[in-house]
Amino acid sequence: MTAVLERIGFVFLHMFEETGLWFRMLGQTFRWTFRRPFEGLEWLRQMVRLGIDSIPVVVLTSLFTGAVLALQTYIGFRRVHAENFVGSVVALAMLRELAPVLVALMVTGRVGSSMAAEIGTMRVTEQLDALQALATEPVQYLFVPRVIAGLVMLPLLTILGDALGIYGGYLVAVKLMDANPVIYQQNTFQFLSMNDLWSGVIKSAFFGLILTLTGCVRGYYTSGGAEGVGRSTTAAVVEASLIILLADFFLTKLLF
Repeated sequence: MTAVLERIGFVFLHMFEETGLWFRMLGQTFRWTFRRPFEGLEWLRQMVRLGIDSIPVVVLTSLFTGAVLALQTYIGFRRVHAENFVGSVVALAMLRELAPVLVALMVTGRVGSSMAAEIGTMRVTEQLDALQALATEPVQYLFVPRVIAGLVMLPLLTILGDALGIYGGYLVAVKLMDANPVIYQQNTFQFLSMNDLWSGVIKSAFFGLILTLTGCVRGYYTSGGAEGVGRSTTAAVVEASLIILLADFFLTKLLF
């Protein structure tokens, strides 16, 4: 029994240590963001890598999510003769919840893992030590451009996901299920407000911060050679995904 309690205690201590480490690196990243030199070209490169290169996966994810949601909702609502409200449900669900979370999770799997692997490889090959020897701060050079890219590009990807999800729902409801296109379009925007859009954008900005910083932190504290890089990559994806889902609950509570 004692051994079990000790193991549980070690798990909680490790969790608190990792949380403190994450917030410490967040503070350092924020501090170095406003110090010269500003690596504008590196910021743009990371924005292209995180934003532009992620468009195909966001298009497929959002389009089919809206389509599946419309299909399931239409079938269910038809039982109570409420098919006209399918557009409202799809639009509200995509703007408030589905687009921000799903886009963040897909970008985490695609970009967060690569950030951890890249920085982790630099750690085990002593390139980070070389940067410090050349009087270059690794946090400013590696963390700041990636975090800025996450804060800027993920809200834009989420807006794209909103539009594609609503369009996917329209295609299924109108073209496949023979819903009235005029009524569907009217009901899609009838119950929406700007708060629905902005809440998703605010969420996605936080998610962009979470996924980029988690990937950078996991990579920065990599140890154990090539095997350690693999562990850091896996940990970055798992931890960022869990934090995103946890933060989503509290952000929803605050915003609504």
